[in-house]
Amino acid sequence: MQVVVGVALVHAGRVLAARRSYPASTAGRWELPGGKVDAGETSDEAARREIAEELGCGIAVTGWLDPAVEIRDGLVLRVATAALVDGEPVPRAGEHDAVRWLRPDQLDEVDWLEADRVFIAVLAGKALGRPN
Repeated sequence: MQVVVGVALVHAGRVLAARRSYPASTAGRWELPGGKVDAGETSDEAARREIAEELGCGIAVTGWLDPAVEIRDGLVLRVATAALVDGEPVPRAGEHDAVRWLRPDQLDEVDWLEADRVFIAVLAGKALGRPN
């Protein structure tokens, strides 16, 4: 089973959303940024690497949300919560063309990818500082 990590960056009571620029089937929709875990890499390491590559900033993984979500056969999404520790997120790897910091009351204003929707209610609580 290939693991994909999504990263829920929570900062100042807001959650970061990234808008996909490709492939065509997902372009224009929003996601928690991240990517596949490489062989020999932990999920925490993959989360830090993917955010550095895609958004040019440093993060500290603070936890993991439940459940894991099957994206398709052989591919499962796990979502980490993280804090911003270095820089500001700016799309740079071509996968995203925009980012937005969303307050909990704005999380339903963007068109999330299906797999990420599972985590929105949990993230609303985290952004407000409530436990999940």
